[in-house]
Amino acid sequence: MALSRAERCLALLLRLLSRACLALLGLAAPSPSRAVPPPRRSLLLLPARQLAKRLRQREVTCVEVVEAYIERIKEVNPLINAIVKDRFEEALQEARQVDKLLAEGPGDEYLEEKFPFLGVPITVKEAFSLHGMPNTSGLVNRRDVIATCDATVVSRLKQAGAIPLGVTNCSELCMWYESSNRVYGRTNNPYDLQRIVGGSSGGEGGVLAAACSVIGVGSDIGGSIRMPAFFNGVFGHKPTTGVVPNDGQFPIALGARTSFLCTGPMCRYAEDLEPMLRVMAGPGVHKLKLNEKVSLEKIRFLCMDHDGGSVFVSPVDKEILQAQKKVVEYLERDLGVQVQRVSVHKMKYSFQIWLAMMSSMDSDGQDAQLFTDLLADHGKPVWPLWELMKWLVGMSSHTFPAIALGLTEKLVKLNRGANAKLVSMGKSLQAEMETLLGPDGVLLYPSHPTVAPRHHFPLCMPFNFAYTAIFNVLGLPVTQCPLGLSSEGLPLGIQLVAASYNDHLTLAVARYLEEAFGGWVLPGKA
Repeated sequence: MALSRAERCLALLLRLLSRACLALLGLAAPSPSRAVPPPRRSLLLLPARQLAKRLRQREVTCVEVVEAYIERIKEVNPLINAIVKDRFEEALQEARQVDKLLAEGPGDEYLEEKFPFLGVPITVKEAFSLHGMPNTSGLVNRRDVIATCDATVVSRLKQAGAIPLGVTNCSELCMWYESSNRVYGRTNNPYDLQRIVGGSSGGEGGVLAAACSVIGVGSDIGGSIRMPAFFNGVFGHKPTTGVVPNDGQFPIALGARTSFLCTGPMCRYAEDLEPMLRVMAGPGVHKLKLNEKVSLEKIRFLCMDHDGGSVFVSPVDKEILQAQKKVVEYLERDLGVQVQRVSVHKMKYSFQIWLAMMSSMDSDGQDAQLFTDLLADHGKPVWPLWELMKWLVGMSSHTFPAIALGLTEKLVKLNRGANAKLVSMGKSLQAEMETLLGPDGVLLYPSHPTVAPRHHFPLCMPFNFAYTAIFNVLGLPVTQCPLGLSSEGLPLGIQLVAASYNDHLTLAVARYLEEAFGGWVLPGKA
């Protein structure tokens, strides 16, 4: 599919703006990289499953665990600004109740089955309702909104025994890949405070990487779980569409977008992904085949180094390609498999397909909800061009990326014919990928074309999220898996993609690669 004249003009303009942006940002000499200090308490270095086991076996008290995490948060959150509202008093009270339950002596097997995360600290993306906590999604108009109930997935995790410590930062209305807004400010990367944590679940990525939490709740409509997991060197899983409930978050997806938004787990350790997913999915978990035993030697591994050369995104960094190459070599050497290199031509149009499908009508012929309507949140209408003028003089209550997205959606609606062709291409790509992956395939694909960029640099290449976003509109399960650190000390990683409802395959491969490549690495260790 050749680029339209408008797309060619946009690509040229983007490249010119990108070079100008990079030049301007490069004028300011970057500060020396600075990471958060490593944690001192060994309790902070246990996976959630192991922590829950130690609690059940009365080797440590829940109060001790929660106090250790609170101490860690107080130490590093002033540096990273990941937790935007805590509930320490309530968490300690809940920890005492857990200790009281444990003192009453119920059996270990009973507790593990009924409360798999008993006493385990957890954090929640602020876009989700957590009773008594703010639920603004970074929108100034909602700064006084306090949740009066729990989102379904939050409720399920609490019923499984998890103890929420607080809510974490996100981008405005969860639609940008730097977690910064006018309500809470900007979140910084634990490996380098001058770098982004990603978005929109960036606060979760940062808080997990900094050892301020061990498991967390995120949501993903364009990579909002996987990009923060990649930039912060942790695990994140976007489940197969339609299994884990999305209700109880703001903004909630409507129309065609209900098929693209996914709620999923974010963890420091791969072993915690599956038990979290079981709890979050509830009755629908059987669709994900998590009880099926996976033989890694029988998986058909496929590999794509890049999207085919889209003019809208950056080339993939050499160190990311090298990390992916090491995975391929390890799989072939250790498992005796042959990793098949593939080239899927339509992936080159990932950004255009995602944008068109996000803007498409639903099955009833209704237009997609306008982003500008969400910005208004039932208040006065928001006019993007006017907001841009206000922003230029420091008078807008919205972030520049939110205003730019409002302008972009106006432009998208001007070319419905081209959009229809792209939606058709997206459906064709979905069928092609399902056939390619089949019942036993796992695709290795970059999580992002670059390592975590410096603050504001995403404005220079705003469509790099296409590497994750395409899988939202395809509905496929994807696990982001960390692969150590770059020469600059920044996390590397890879996406593991399977056909619909084959989540068990990507989770199994993630556990395997964690053992082989080390998984999460302590920030500030050097």
